[in-house]
Amino acid sequence: MNNLNSILFSIAESLPGFLLAIVTHEAAHAWMAHKFGDSTAKNQGRLTLNPGAHYDPWGTIFFPLFAAFTGFAMIGWARPVPIEVRNFKKIRSGIFWVSFAGPLSNIILGTISALILAIIATQVSSEWGFYTIALRMLRYSVFINFILAFFNLIPLPPLDGSKMVSSFLKGQALYKFESFAQYTPMIFIGVMVLSFMGIHTLGYLLMPAQDLANFLMFSFMSFFGGMA
Repeated sequence: MNNLNSILFSIAESLPGFLLAIVTHEAAHAWMAHKFGDSTAKNQGRLTLNPGAHYDPWGTIFFPLFAAFTGFAMIGWARPVPIEVRNFKKIRSGIFWVSFAGPLSNIILGTISALILAIIATQVSSEWGFYTIALRMLRYSVFINFILAFFNLIPLPPLDGSKMVSSFLKGQALYKFESFAQYTPMIFIGVMVLSFMGIHTLGYLLMPAQDLANFLMFSFMSFFGGMA
């Protein structure tokens, strides 16, 4: 029972940051696409921060809960927004910036979370009733945003990083790069199997994201601590 309570508490403190991270990611794609001339996502009600417009049964509900109940941090995804690149005013730059908008929004959101965390940690009394839970929620928000950003920047189809790379390719080079998408599911399955075996390949790949998150939190706390 204590273990179940601990898991439920972990889900409760992670859920706000998790939902905001994945919803902001997709809304940013929709916003940037609209700026480049494609209103497909906007017309389908996806240019919003309402989680109900973006949730995916597997990525937003099942997978995050499965991760939480098996001892991992909550992580997942929202339903990808529909994009029609033919509607872009400038196709190549549109593909790049629309793809980059999602990870960039997570980097911005993670930085803001780190800033608020530092302010609360250094300027608010620890006797405040929500002090500990606020810090835990913000710390998770920092990490989930930077992890999502760095993960999506991996240049494997269909991740955002691959679309950013494809915006610079033409002809045969583009064809060969996009054909690599058929191997992506096998790569992800292999990484998951290795993780369950204790070989955290993905963890090593995402280590820069964790290092950057820690660096920002430490830097902001040093700054505000020095001002106190």
